[in-house]
Amino acid sequence: MIIKVCGIKEKENLRAICELNIDMVGFNFYPPSSRFTEDVSLSGLVPARIKKVGVFVNASYNEIMAKARDFDLDYAQLHGDETDDFCAAIQERVSVIKALPIKEKEDLAVISNYQHIDFFLFDTKVQSYGGSGHKWDWSFLEGAKSSTPFLMAGGIGPKDVEKIQTIKHVDFNGVDINSRFEITPGLKDVDKIKTFAEAIKNKSVES
Repeated sequence: MIIKVCGIKEKENLRAICELNIDMVGFNFYPPSSRFTEDVSLSGLVPARIKKVGVFVNASYNEIMAKARDFDLDYAQLHGDETDDFCAAIQERVSVIKALPIKEKEDLAVISNYQHIDFFLFDTKVQSYGGSGHKWDWSFLEGAKSSTPFLMAGGIGPKDVEKIQTIKHVDFNGVDINSRFEITPGLKDVDKIKTFAEAIKNKSVES
């Protein structure tokens, strides 16, 4: 199961996180966010086995391309009103994770609007963009049809290992963790992530 740690902006914190059994790290390029970073040197700290993800909200094509180049991104994670055509253009350069905010079960219907992406990220619908620490109703996934793999986000915390293991959707590929593993915005609790990652990975092997 994929484990993505999002919103990292401290160098030593990133080094420690990259020593754990995780798969992706996320850099937030949305200026209003408390996790925003422009520190290009962070990219060089990430080993090749871990994918680098840039988080954007309604950014322009040129801005995304510039960050993809400077940070050597593997994925662009799009949290705004991006269309499928826009995703297709981005996908020519980097893989695309399209975030979909979920409040009602009907919000999952938007899945059918996108073909040119590599993952969906189902997150909690709030006034801001992500990092709210609030969960959406995971039971909405029952009957949801998606031919695209997805990651789960939104209020996932250290105590959610068992609940995560109950999700049997064929396209469920992993989790995106953020605010509930933080000491302060952008600074992660490495011990909590280590314990969580070990539990998730071990249970994935068992299942």
